[in-house]
Amino acid sequence: MSARPELWIPGPTEVRAEILAELARPMIGHRTAEMEATIASLDAGLRALFGAGEHHEVAVHSVTATGLMELALRAVGPRVLCVVNGSFSRRFAEVGRALGKQVEVVETPLGTGADLEAARELLGAGAPFDAVTVCASETSSGVFTAPSEIGAILTPEARRGARLLVDAVTLLGAGPLDVERHRIDLALAGTQKALALPPGLGLFAASRSMLEAAPSSESYFLDARRIVETHRARKPPMTPTIPLLRALEAQLAAIADGELEARLDPGGPSAATGWERRFARHASMSARTRRFAAETEGVRVFGAEGVATSPAITALEIEGRSVPELLAGMTEDGFRIGAGYGELKTSCIRIGHMGDHPPARLEALLGCLAARLRRT
Repeated sequence: MSARPELWIPGPTEVRAEILAELARPMIGHRTAEMEATIASLDAGLRALFGAGEHHEVAVHSVTATGLMELALRAVGPRVLCVVNGSFSRRFAEVGRALGKQVEVVETPLGTGADLEAARELLGAGAPFDAVTVCASETSSGVFTAPSEIGAILTPEARRGARLLVDAVTLLGAGPLDVERHRIDLALAGTQKALALPPGLGLFAASRSMLEAAPSSESYFLDARRIVETHRARKPPMTPTIPLLRALEAQLAAIADGELEARLDPGGPSAATGWERRFARHASMSARTRRFAAETEGVRVFGAEGVATSPAITALEIEGRSVPELLAGMTEDGFRIGAGYGELKTSCIRIGHMGDHPPARLEALLGCLAARLRRT
């Protein structure tokens, strides 16, 4: 048994030793050439991560993803349409209401896909909306709404000027976003999920057209234009979380050069780039977890039939077993997995097969889970 259970929860996830060492390096001043060089070094990795091209800016802020939701909503007008299919996709609506926005919601039951067609109809009727929000990877249920699907249905023509804001919290680093190709105006995430870093940094890509048209912000800390402008100038807008920026720099470089992915998954596609290998590993672990459910009595992937599942997290419905006892047993075996979220707490488990976890460790986890299920 491990002295400390491995984290396979929906986040935060495990942080490897090399990254922990980056966090322990001596401190530097945030108005130094070294700090400027660190910020500059991030852009190539961030652009690959988001799929950002010439029409998008990328930036990092010392704030959680929820803070970036507020930043995004402060950068648009008052009428916001929120596509909700779970607890985390609902957060955009909650933040919007807290800001005094006129929020309208298109909601479908937990375990179903985001109703993009209904959102498209609403966007085309009546007064135009200023923004529409979608969650790509719904952490509460494991349901996946692919960025390609979002972009294909919620086209700029269908949106009639509404800005497309995408929560990519449990997708970023686990699968491609391609904000340029899918014409996403702003995509956001934190660092503690598939990027396998500690919490505390918010990453985003924003279209230049959205930034140029953004209304004047009443916020100093969450002004999207200001954060982007200071990032572009390599000048932190305020004292940043310096150790986390260094950790992000090291992780982006390690992923890009392919060495990390080759070490984690020696059987991965060797001809691919480091990012492609990372996305392929996450897709493979997601598929393996679904196969486990299909092969195991009393276990099924939570969600409506035919609904896509996230490359980063799978929710499994457990029949006839005590979920709390199962979780406690897995912890004894050295694996900390997550309970279901909200109303699913006593009927589901969630496995966060993301970050720097190698497929071999997922096999070990699933083996322990199968043994525990046979005992209960």
